Amino acid sequence: MGRKHARESAMKLLYQMEINSDFSTNAIEVFYAHNKFNQGEKLYIDEAIGTIIENLKVIDGHIDSYIDGWQLNRLAKVDLSVLRIATYEMLYRDDIPIQVSINEAIEIAKKYSTDEASGFINGILGSLVRERDRDG
Repeated sequence: MGRKHARESAMKLLYQMEINSDFSTNAIEVFYAHNKFNQGEKLYIDEAIGTIIENLKVIDGHIDSYIDGWQLNRLAKVDLSVLRIATYEMLYRDDIPIQVSINEAIEIAKKYSTDEASGFINGILGSLVRERDRDG
């Protein structure tokens, strides 16, 4: 299925990890035991999850900067997971165009979250891009 499936699956894994407060390799192994992926999908998921866990404070710090009137721990866990994936791609994946990361995040939010979530996520990611462009 490709990157779209891998991105969506990474979001599901992050969501599961967040809900269970378990960011261990065991949680990843259990996820893989119950799902099938091709080599490319698994590579994306491994890299995404590993980088996000390793840089969680940095990624969450960027998200937290743009959620005016909200607290990170009060965001819907699905929305937080979507934002983490998109922020990871924007900060750590030069091979993925920023607009692709934003569009995919919006599509995942439309599929798995509330009607308002896609606009909320678009706004946060748009602010992140504007800051990134301003800072060079």
